[in-house]
Amino acid sequence: MPVEEEKVGSYKPPSYPFKNNQFKHSNISNGKKKPWKTLKQILAQEQTLSWPETAVTYSSLDAPPSFKPSKKYSDLSGLEAVYTDPQTRLNYSNAEEFQEIRRLPSDIVQGYLSLRKANTLLQ
Repeated sequence: MPVEEEKVGSYKPPSYPFKNNQFKHSNISNGKKKPWKTLKQILAQEQTLSWPETAVTYSSLDAPPSFKPSKKYSDLSGLEAVYTDPQTRLNYSNAEEFQEIRRLPSDIVQGYLSLRKANTLLQ
């Protein structure tokens, strides 16, 4: 069987069944791009308008508490933490961070805990 050589300029990006090829962004009108508004800009504009008491706005939306447990992040690196040191109560993500936590003096540990607003007296 002969092996067909791939042409250099024949790259075709993959097509996904969920992607609409006719989609056009709403920020393009008359061939000109309008800048997207940030959430801060939307909230500021929303507060300048007079809304009825029953209107639902970005700032009036209330969401129920999440059923998922909150994620913990490492106090040293900021990576997602799976572990908590039982002695210092600091979160860490790997063995190297654990070794570093055990070498920290207690005043530095208290500083990390106060940054996380988890102040506890360590003895």
